[in-house]
Amino acid sequence: MMLNLFIFLALFLLAAYAVLTYYPAFGGKHTHERKSIYASSTQYRNGRFINQVETSWNTSFSSMISMMRDYIKGNPERRPVVPIQMASYAPGAKEDSAAKVTWFGHSAFLLEIEGKTILFDPMFGKAPTPFPVRNQRYSKELPFKIEDLPVIDAVVLSHDHYDHLDYGSIMKLKGKVKNFIAPLGVGAHLQRWGISPQIIQEHDWWNEFSFDGLQLACTPARHFSGRSLTDRNATLWCSWVINGNEANIFYSGDGGYGPHFKEIGEKYGPFDLTLMECGQYDARWAALHMMPEETVQAHQDVQGKLMIPVHWGAFTLALHAWHDPVERAVRSAKEAGVQIATPRIGETFTVGLDDYPATVWWGLTKVRM
Repeated sequence: MMLNLFIFLALFLLAAYAVLTYYPAFGGKHTHERKSIYASSTQYRNGRFINQVETSWNTSFSSMISMMRDYIKGNPERRPVVPIQMASYAPGAKEDSAAKVTWFGHSAFLLEIEGKTILFDPMFGKAPTPFPVRNQRYSKELPFKIEDLPVIDAVVLSHDHYDHLDYGSIMKLKGKVKNFIAPLGVGAHLQRWGISPQIIQEHDWWNEFSFDGLQLACTPARHFSGRSLTDRNATLWCSWVINGNEANIFYSGDGGYGPHFKEIGEKYGPFDLTLMECGQYDARWAALHMMPEETVQAHQDVQGKLMIPVHWGAFTLALHAWHDPVERAVRSAKEAGVQIATPRIGETFTVGLDDYPATVWWGLTKVRM
């Protein structure tokens, strides 16, 4: 019996090692040469990237017990009770210089600006996990077919978590993407998936660079990274500034509230549009994901004019009701006198126009028809 148990454990460990090593969804590993390059970053210490300020979640015994209790208790409103009614995305005219934004749910969005098409955090898979069996996307379909998307001048990534960097989506997209732009370390995943290193750019915080006539900056965020049990904070996370002749846009990426927002606003603001993380939060991990009221404050800190709340509307990754992020953000924005746009998934609108989408479309999914 002991021999059989030993054999079982050995086979289990061997299988686990094989999956972690060879299953491509886990991404790439970093060579000593890569690590020596990262060592020049002020964000890199002892083989890991760090935040500007102390960032962790509450892992006390009482917190863990309360979290287990809340997960067991559940929340019937963690998912929509009826399907989400999406808009149908149709590519715009590239010769139109006006900046247009299309939100695809969660944090994925397309920016069409000055003849360029830039896709951010394209998670188009069924579930934000390496094994997409549970926690499925609210909508079974996307508001488009990936093969119908226009040629993408650049895919821009904020970090390597599964709900932002999806293996299946990258594999379907890579034939029509000219460039990949990411924070330090994320390129290793892309290279493992067959992306040529010649079209991958990696950037550290505060790096400024030109891209096809646009001015971009990789800016700080307060978060973490990792795709497996052994690569916590092995890659950098970030926010992005996209500055063109027609519009100045900020994307927060993921993260908790912090002093970096005011720094970004002072250096690169004001912004015509911000896309700010708002969702998958909890008081126990507020340092990693902003509460909706902090989302509005962060928008004000970066000196934004119009805000779109993102990081919600596609998946359930926290305990709150699925519609809670946008409702709290809208309420807080109204109290603060902040303009907030609430486009449907797949809906395109032009930046800078006063006629921005502000319908309460999620209200139709809260009751059974």
